[in-house]
Amino acid sequence: MRRFASLNILVWAILCLIWGSTWIFIKVGLEDLPPIGFAGARFVLAVLILFAVIKFQRLALPRDWEQWRLIILTGILQFSINYSMVFWSEQYVTSGLAAVLQSMITVFGLVLAWIFLPDERITPQKIIAVAIGIIGVAVIFIDQLRIENWMAFAGCVAVVVGSYAAAQASILIKARFSGVHPASLVFCQMLCGLPAIIVYSVIREGNPLTFNWTPRAILCVTYLTVVGTIAAFWLYYWLLNRIESTKAMMISLVTPLLAVIIGAITLGERLPPQTFFGGLLVIGGIGLIVFRRRANRLPPVPVDE
Repeated sequence: MRRFASLNILVWAILCLIWGSTWIFIKVGLEDLPPIGFAGARFVLAVLILFAVIKFQRLALPRDWEQWRLIILTGILQFSINYSMVFWSEQYVTSGLAAVLQSMITVFGLVLAWIFLPDERITPQKIIAVAIGIIGVAVIFIDQLRIENWMAFAGCVAVVVGSYAAAQASILIKARFSGVHPASLVFCQMLCGLPAIIVYSVIREGNPLTFNWTPRAILCVTYLTVVGTIAAFWLYYWLLNRIESTKAMMISLVTPLLAVIIGAITLGERLPPQTFFGGLLVIGGIGLIVFRRRANRLPPVPVDE
């Protein structure tokens, strides 16, 4: 049992590192590519790779309509709405403000888990932990918490809507979906979420073949596809079946902290002086939930391998 708990923590930490690093590749890629087209290219490539993996490993796809209804809904929430809102909003709000608002995933997740997952109750410890974590993220980006115009306000609303969509998708998958390999699940979700992104991008941003496909842009799309999408969501759905959803979604509090540190190391960005104090708050909030011991552990939901 202790070995499985250690494996869960390891996967949780790997996901924090992966999603913390994606911020840098998104920022660099947006210098060459339009936002929605950038997201679309990432997911189109991911769908093609996952299709090959599913064929090679002969993984089963969902067969009944109930599973497909849930996949369509969560695919639209997770990919059409969440990612398009985040990419669009960062044209008008600072990345720091987006990070703070996106940490609302944990708040939505806490409430939605209480509604859809009877075994995951809202407790004072969880509320305090989430609050401390969000305050920590806000402290790190305190100098970026500003709304300069109405489009910036619209961008803030978009990030919050995206956060809700991501949390709702995760909770629905944990509550109502089982028996499908994570790779098949991610593939089907992206297949359902992609059309809206592609249509919007073509209408608003033009022919993707005319985008500024520099080597740097191709590298960013490739990394975000293979590591930030395929590997990340594969691991995330594996982990979501084994731990409380609140613990899984606490990842959204760690990724901004890691993004700031990685940005300082790789791009020479200025490390805000308040990062250390804010980071301590984030880690403290995480520790109250992720690393606490549970007296009664729920058995993991089996997933077809």
